[in-house]
Order: sequence, then structure tokens, then C-alpha cells
Amino acid sequence: MPSIVSCTSARPKELFVSANPKTVSRSLVHRLVWPNAIFGSLLIGRTPEELAKLKGMVKQLSEAGLRAEYLSSGALLLEEPALAVGKEDGAAFLPDDCQLDAQRTVAFIEKANRHFALKGRYAEFYHDPAVSLLRSGSSGEVEAVQTSKNTLYSKKAVVIAAGCWSGSLMHDLVRESNIALDVPVKPRKGHLLVVENINSIQLNHGLMEVGYVDHEIGTHPTSSLGMDDHEQTLSISMTATLDTVGNLVLGSSRQFAGFSTEVDDSIIHRIWSRAGEFFPTLRELSLTEFAKSRKVRIGLRPYMPDGKPIIGPVPGLPKVLLATGHEGGGLSLALGTAEMVTDMVLGHPEKVDSAPFSVQGRCG
Repeated sequence: MPSIVSCTSARPKELFVSANPKTVSRSLVHRLVWPNAIFGSLLIGRTPEELAKLKGMVKQLSEAGLRAEYLSSGALLLEEPALAVGKEDGAAFLPDDCQLDAQRTVAFIEKANRHFALKGRYAEFYHDPAVSLLRSGSSGEVEAVQTSKNTLYSKKAVVIAAGCWSGSLMHDLVRESNIALDVPVKPRKGHLLVVENINSIQLNHGLMEVGYVDHEIGTHPTSSLGMDDHEQTLSISMTATLDTVGNLVLGSSRQFAGFSTEVDDSIIHRIWSRAGEFFPTLRELSLTEFAKSRKVRIGLRPYMPDGKPIIGPVPGLPKVLLATGHEGGGLSLALGTAEMVTDMVLGHPEKVDSAPFSVQGRCG
């Protein structure tokens, strides 16, 4: 699943490029993780409020030393001729943004990790779920994780990084202790539509409408949502890009629907319709024409109510850390988050202020 990696995530990008140079060449990193098919991103606005927001964003990024440019309607149309551009439309252009392919990126990370298995520093325990934490009777420190098949001892730390399952996993792990910890991460379901062999539209960059980056879309989840309520939490925002083999990837939906990963055809049609509002060519095509050459990808984003991930030590559980709640940015921020956690565990100076992401005060 392609995802845009903002230049605001510059450190994770550096980490991807430099990861394990002994076993993975830089050219391979670029081929798998930073394909050149799509480079740069455009965040599109259509209302005065959206344009003001984009100009503020460009100013903030530029002051931080990152390349960002505001494009008026004429310049925007030159960048993306397939886009329907009104006279008052505009965009924030981030030329250094890149694109990640999820499957290739995960395979790349796994390959780099497995290099350390030869040194006894890495092992995989798939299909062996964690059951409980084992604590020292004297110090209270967590000494091991008990799984269904193994006891995994820890010298330095235990990191809970299970995406939208982190809350329920944490609850199960501390069930027999006197610690009350409610990690408010929830699954936020998303659909992506991948259309193969479509030659009628050409994109030069990854595109998103401003609504995609607005965190407060729809209502907050509650434990008593019914099917009608799930519909009320649904939002559709246009995203469009080409994947590494030239397929058109359209999104995106956000919806609180529990842990359901079933495809909802009505949402797919709404994604297609929303994309047609930005790309006139798509209005002339029917989605039914691509019934045999389309795929739908479903994902559960780990949503946090305040829009910030949780990264840091768990109060009352020495040696246990949480790293979750990145919603749609988890893949691109993976190595940066890992570096933050490593610095915490080893007591190194922080490269990024971790205070805004602290567990303290954010979990009941």
C-alpha cells in the first residue's frame, strides 16, 4: 500500500537509506523503498480557509529549513494537468516527499532484522501470542514476556508496539497486576482502491486534499456504536497516486467500525466519486468497467483521540514502553520511532522531544 512520506519525516527517511549498509545496497533501498515513479506531493485546497491553512503550513515548513512552496491555480495546473483546477484553488507543494510501498518496505525491514539473527540478536515468534508479563518479586521490574509457547526474557526493555491492538494487548498483559492502564488507541478502518491498467490518467506527484490531513473528521468512537453509527463516523477524502508498477491508487476512507476488515462496496463507490470531483477523466469512466482489474485494500489505523502517537515508558511498569497510535503514519515513522525508543532504553540524549508523546496523563 503506497503511502506518502512527508519531508517532515526527514529523520526516518535517512534511517531507511542508511539501514544495514553491510547487507543491503543503497540502490536496492531506493528501488524498494523510494521508487522514482512518483516524487513530491501536493496538498490541495479549494476554499479560502483551506488556502490560508496551506500558506501557513508552507511558511512553517520553510522556516524549519524544509523545501515547501505554495502554488496558485496556474502553477498547480502545470504540475498536474489531469487535475480539475478552479481559479481560486491552490496547493502546498513538497518536492522532497517520497512514496513507500508497504509490502516492499516491510520485507526490507524484515531482511535487515534477520541479519542480526546470525548474531543471536533477533528472533521471530509469529503465531505465538503474548499472554502475560513476568515481574520480579523484589524490584517489580518486568523480566520476561510469557507467550503461549515460550518465555521470552528481557535484559533492557519490553516494547508494546501492536498498532490498534496495543490497548487490548496491554490490558491482557496487566490483568493480574494492580495496575490500571487504559490505552485509548482504537482501530480506524480505511479502504484503498487500486485500479490496474488505467492509461487515461497520468499523475506526476502524490495528491491529497486538505481534508485528508485534518485529524478531527467524523465523531469519536464509542463502545456502543451500531451499524448506523459506523456510517456516521465515515469520512472520504481524496488521495491519488501511482504505485511502483503504474497502478492508480485512490483513497481514502476513515471509519470507526471496530476490528472489521470486510470490504464495503458503497465506500469504494464513494471513493471513486470523490476522485471524480478532482479528475474529470474519471467522471467519464464507470467503476464497473474495472471490475476485473481492481483491488481493494483494507487497513486498521491505530487512532489516538488527540492525534499524537504514544511513545515512552509505561508508569508503574519498569522496563516496559509503548509505541503505538501513529494512525496512518506508522510505516513512514517506524524507524524514527524505533530510534526514539532505543535512545530512551539506553539513556541516550533525545534527538526528538518525547514529552508530547508521553504515556503519562494520556492513558487512564
